[in-house]
Parts: sequence; C-alpha cells; structure tokens
Amino acid sequence: PDLTGHEKFGLGNVKYNISRIHVTAVELPSASISLLPGSGIKLVIGNASLTIDINWNIRTWIFKDSGRGTVHISKVFVTAIFSTPLDNTSPTSISLTSCRTTSGDIDIKLNGKT
Repeated sequence: PDLTGHEKFGLGNVKYNISRIHVTAVELPSASISLLPGSGIKLVIGNASLTIDINWNIRTWIFKDSGRGTVHISKVFVTAIFSTPLDNTSPTSISLTSCRTTSGDIDIKLNGKT
C-alpha cells in the first residue's frame, strides 16, 4: 500500500506520498531454522538486506516535487519464535509467539521529477 501523510516543520506542513513500493532484491546470507522441543520453531536470519524502489512526492506551501527513489536496508537481523500446538485432534496450525528485528544501515537515494 501507499504511504501518505503530513509532518509539521517550522513554518508549515509537508505533505508526502510514497507509492509504487516494489521490493527489487532480498539477500539472506545467513538463515537457520531449529526445533524448540515441546514448543515450536525458531527462525534466525542474520545480516540480511533489502532493496526497495519507490515513487515519491512532497508538497509544501512553497514548493512541490516528485521523483523516484531507492531504499537499501542492510544489516537486518530477525529472530522469530513460532508455536505449534501438540494436540493431534485439531488441524495443524502455527502462531507467531515472538519476533525481534533490528536493522543497521538505511541508505535512501531520491531522484527528482518522475
């Protein structure tokens, strides 16, 4: 979905819209899955990266501008715990019990005029 909103800066509001969000690359150089006896599954992803292409536009009372951009997020670490019920009478299901995510670097490049 598009991201739309406004922020107040100094003398006025800045309205923004980020659209056509498209993931162009995902790298998972280190990923593992392990069983947690009696409780579920642990997923660990280390040093992942993600590249996203976007269209953007901003508008203030003084000017407006738009263009394309690329967002590169690196040094992403994710640890997720999934629980699975041990009851053999119900259909198999999985639930996210906990999730921790950190990212190290975010590089944003904006080009004017689409």
